[in-house]
Amino acid sequence: MRKSYRVKTENDFQRVFKSGNSVANRAFVIYQIAKPENSHFRVGISVGKKVGHTAVLRNRIKRYIRAVLTENKLAIKPQIDFLVIARPYARDFDIAKIRHNLLHALFLANIIEEIPDKVEED
Repeated sequence: MRKSYRVKTENDFQRVFKSGNSVANRAFVIYQIAKPENSHFRVGISVGKKVGHTAVLRNRIKRYIRAVLTENKLAIKPQIDFLVIARPYARDFDIAKIRHNLLHALFLANIIEEIPDKVEED
């Protein structure tokens, strides 16, 4: 995922976190804020030390999240900034479980209109 698709600065992160709407499932919390001036969505990913004590584990979860978002890039609404925050429940997930739970959370947050069928293939 290109850097233009990422919420990078601390100010942008805090703006979405404080004034955005939140939706959660057991594995992820999604914060979102409307940004009509955006030509495409931007995402911030946070995986804290409660999820995994090693950087290897946290980076693997972030890599899986980015892969799922890249696969479903066309289905995501373009004029929003959103944050994906992993919960400790997602600690031992493989990519199929990350995909299933993340797409469910995005659907609950109305960031995607429907959950793609290819989720069930894995």
